Amino acid sequence: MSPTPSGVQPVVTTISGPVSRNSLARLGAWCYDHRRRVLIGWLVGAVAVIALASTIGARFFNDFGGAGQSQQVQNILQERFPTRVGDTAEVVFHSSAPLDSPIVRSRIDVALTSLRPLHSVTSVSTLTRSPDDRIGFATIQFNAMSDKLPTSDVQRVIDVARSYAKPGFEVALGGTPISAVVSPSPGSSEGIGIMAAIIIMLLAFGSVVAMGLPILTALVGVGVGYGVVALVSHLLIDPTFGPEMMAMVGLGVGIDYALFIVTRYRQGLGEELSPRDAVVRSMSTAGRAVLFAGSTVFISLLGLFLVGQSYLNGLAVGTILTVMTVMAAALTLLPAMLGFSGRAIDRLHLPGLLPAATRERTRGFWWRWSRTVQRRPLSCGLAALVILVLLALPLFSMRLAFTDAGNDPTNLTTRQAYDLISSGFGPGFNGPLVLAAELPGGAKDRAVLDVFERSLSASQGVARVEPPTYNTSGDTAVLIVYPKGSPQAATTSSLVQRLRSTIIPRATAGTNVKVLVGGETAAGIDASSHLAQRLPLVIGLVILLSFVLLISVFRSVLIPLKAAAMNLLSIGAAYGAIVAVYQWGWFSSIFAVSRTGPIDPWIPMMMFTITFGLSMDYEVFLLTRVQEEWVQGRDNSSAVADGIALTGRVITAAAAIMVCVFGSFVIGDPLRILDVFGLGLAVAILVDATLVRMVLVPSIMQVLGNANWWFPRWLDRVVPHFNVESGSMPEATLIAVASNTPQVPT
Repeated sequence: MSPTPSGVQPVVTTISGPVSRNSLARLGAWCYDHRRRVLIGWLVGAVAVIALASTIGARFFNDFGGAGQSQQVQNILQERFPTRVGDTAEVVFHSSAPLDSPIVRSRIDVALTSLRPLHSVTSVSTLTRSPDDRIGFATIQFNAMSDKLPTSDVQRVIDVARSYAKPGFEVALGGTPISAVVSPSPGSSEGIGIMAAIIIMLLAFGSVVAMGLPILTALVGVGVGYGVVALVSHLLIDPTFGPEMMAMVGLGVGIDYALFIVTRYRQGLGEELSPRDAVVRSMSTAGRAVLFAGSTVFISLLGLFLVGQSYLNGLAVGTILTVMTVMAAALTLLPAMLGFSGRAIDRLHLPGLLPAATRERTRGFWWRWSRTVQRRPLSCGLAALVILVLLALPLFSMRLAFTDAGNDPTNLTTRQAYDLISSGFGPGFNGPLVLAAELPGGAKDRAVLDVFERSLSASQGVARVEPPTYNTSGDTAVLIVYPKGSPQAATTSSLVQRLRSTIIPRATAGTNVKVLVGGETAAGIDASSHLAQRLPLVIGLVILLSFVLLISVFRSVLIPLKAAAMNLLSIGAAYGAIVAVYQWGWFSSIFAVSRTGPIDPWIPMMMFTITFGLSMDYEVFLLTRVQEEWVQGRDNSSAVADGIALTGRVITAAAAIMVCVFGSFVIGDPLRILDVFGLGLAVAILVDATLVRMVLVPSIMQVLGNANWWFPRWLDRVVPHFNVESGSMPEATLIAVASNTPQVPT
């Protein structure tokens, strides 16, 4: 055994000793001994949860508003315009013949008449025609907001309206209520990701059984997680894309968590342990790693609750529940399945691909790579840093705004309605602004409103202003303003800001008239501004909590600081990638970007919390192994090289699986927001597992030397310790075995 520093005792681990007495080891042993009961329990539970969710149904819907002045407008409408309290939709007609021709006009009149008596519809406006008289639209007023409307009622409106379509006469519908009901056909993203994971794990394990267990465990966990999230969607606001996003994250982390446990189990078998002892060892080591990894994801996602937006709370809860179920499957179902497989886990192996499962300190590729970086730490570190900075540069041009229906798949009626309205009237007619004017003087203030209406019509960026509509008491009016730009355009955001800061104050100066700007488009602008202001707070809190956790694990100040900086570089590169592709249009043909636009404001926040949690997993898997070598008496340089050598393969395999799962959503999912999210996560994990973990980390740790482990005595007394039950080794040291090699039993 290598000599140890003064005062530090080496860790001696025995199968029947202290390691077997920790709670996860006991859990693994119980699941192994009662494997039939555990398997049946999971199957029954999965069927019950999924059946209950299918019976009750899910209630996913999009509600991104609720902030700023637009919320005040909504409150005024609810109080003083009861008939306009609900959301609106547009039914759009496109005819090859003029709309004013007798046959076409009669067909449109019949269609609009048939919509008016339908459930949840309070009114249908008259037809507004385009200048060429080929396109027209009418506004459907519903009696409730989209999240309160019965899906069947909205679907009935869609079916009735589209029943009047025929060759040469097109009917399409758009608006928030319609978007909440229609959705693209499921993509092939999950299947592509799973196939990629199968290939990677076949190459890593060389065994069909060893490959199949992590896949099966993750699928069961994701299935149960979806059922739970579907049930919770009745209590929280969860967007319609929530299930796909949770499947993306659940598959990635679920396969990874099971991968670490199966790897550790096979290593135990390679040491001639019995299958039961191998399960106990893998749970007391790899199981702790999984528990720690899941905890870091939970901590990161909790930062979303600081934003104060209901839909982000729903996304956070849904993702946490999904990660929790796949983690529970890895910690209970997987040990039971390992009990069934026993030593047969390496049967059905592919010739030449079955790796050795025993612990050997070999000087392979990753050891040689680390030594190459350590010989030139400054030049290698600087090169990696330059690449990361270049990748991150586009993020400084990021524009946050909710994308509109112009980004929907072309086969959806919402996209068809958007394109028709844009062609016939201009893109701004897809997102009108709703102005609520309070007139304390009643009829006396109408003159002020008339002057304001005329000045508004002549304002830059305004396409049309509808005459004001007054409530029954005459003290409030509503004006509909159509911008020239699309709802997601920067010009529309600028118009809203000018209205609030310049045009309205100037027109109402010296009067008691108060005019507020709202509507769905303004609500999206307000929500974007709110999220942009809260993003630094979320980032700061997550980094602070992670810093406290890491200094407790590693008993070091510089290592947690380095980890936070490295994670920020990874997320910066991911932000830069999504801006370059989806906002600037770089490589648009490769990524099938049909229309560039801003980045939805929730994406950077959600990306940060998830990426930070996942990248912390790799940080811990690597540095705990480095720390173990250091504590056992190896010098800093050798500890780093051996740590990378013993973790490089499994970190690379785990990261490759994550990249493939996340990247599959870029090529296999029709929703733009999932494409953006998937690309961002894939780039972040790829950069984190390559440039950061394998270049920057060894470079910086080589330059810092023994200072890596500097920890003031006063801080050591204040910060809590995470110790395992065996010996004095920090708990993180035992965690490291999940991703590399076990201690040699004595």
